[in-house]
Amino acid sequence: MSATADHAEERTNPAARLGFQPEQVVQEIGYDDDVDQELREAIEALIGGELADEEYDDVADSVMLWFREDDGDLTDALVDASQLVEDGQPVWLLTPKTGRDGYIEPSDINEAAQTAGLAQTKSINAGKDWTGSRLVTPKGAKSKR
Repeated sequence: MSATADHAEERTNPAARLGFQPEQVVQEIGYDDDVDQELREAIEALIGGELADEEYDDVADSVMLWFREDDGDLTDALVDASQLVEDGQPVWLLTPKTGRDGYIEPSDINEAAQTAGLAQTKSINAGKDWTGSRLVTPKGAKSKR
């Protein structure tokens, strides 16, 4: 595939915009009836397998955390999610868009991420009702398990 075709796919394929690669293990947390099924299916097609569920007990290549305002403490959820990936690997925080049920203010996301020791590297439109925030732990920032 050409570089131009790769760039075009990133604009149209939500899973490609999230940076997932074939054969990666992507652990999904916070699944509920309101998640974007089209995004989930695109990710599974791209990685060539199913998303790992909350019971997965190994280190994932990435975590996809669906989170709504009423889901509890965002900082705690981010700390827990960051423990499931190696340093420098992404935690994708997926939150409802502005005006949708469960919407979370960007300032609250930023504060929770910083408190959890994560840095936000980008935000994307992750579907009709969801926004994605790519969060990473700086390499060497957390102690090894």
